[in-house]
Amino acid sequence: MQTDGAEIAVATAQFAPGNDADANLDAMGRLAKRAAARGARLIVFPEYSSWFTPTPGEEWLGAAQPVDGPFAAALGELADALGIHLVAGMIERLEGQQRVGNTVLAIAPGGGVVARYRKLHLYDAFGQRESEWVAPGEIGEPQTFEAGGLRFGLQTCYDVRFPEVSRRIVDAGADAICMPAEWVRGPLKEAHWRTLTTARALENTAYVIAADHAPPVGAGNSMIVDPMGVELATIGEQEDVAVAWLSSERIAAVRRLNPALALRRFAVTERSTPPAQG
Repeated sequence: MQTDGAEIAVATAQFAPGNDADANLDAMGRLAKRAAARGARLIVFPEYSSWFTPTPGEEWLGAAQPVDGPFAAALGELADALGIHLVAGMIERLEGQQRVGNTVLAIAPGGGVVARYRKLHLYDAFGQRESEWVAPGEIGEPQTFEAGGLRFGLQTCYDVRFPEVSRRIVDAGADAICMPAEWVRGPLKEAHWRTLTTARALENTAYVIAADHAPPVGAGNSMIVDPMGVELATIGEQEDVAVAWLSSERIAAVRRLNPALALRRFAVTERSTPPAQG
């Protein structure tokens, strides 16, 4: 939970990762330096920032890395050099499996990986079958990390359609949710993205930092939303960063006005029979 009077500048970084790992890291470095120059102390990058093709396939297995592999090491060096926290999605190698993990890492300057998250709900919707090549993450206590006196949690893209994911993260003490995404374009998809991201902030009276892929595959519109549902910063369709300040005082003021978390009468529990995926 936040420290009284804490505040931190954070950024959402939008670009279009591809199947050139070095080019992806170059883009991330360029955007991280731009955001840091604007005062950001934490930057959220999209889902699959390490490597991506629009259609999952056999090549994903070869592109996967362990969480302590070259991608994480490169981000650690960047975080150390700039003195900032980085959050980014990657394709994780899972030992003994013919599927990969859709994983988010949080990297601290001087601390390496301080939190990780594997996507819980796979994108078996809108004609896609992510679960054919990606294994769902196991349900456990949400991992959080501290930066600038605030506590941050992690979730990914399609998880935003399941409000209980965000609620569990906030119940674990998070003041803000970092949400890397690869929100595929399509009819009404941009409206879904804005509505769902704003709803998760409103109902949890927490910040949401959402980073999407830039078009043509992603919908863009990466954004930072405050606990009252206000879009503090938004990127359109281009590669760029957007910066906003997060404040513990804003969270406290909103929760006094709208004490929804305190007034609720239901808790989140795991389904006894989880749905089959893959």
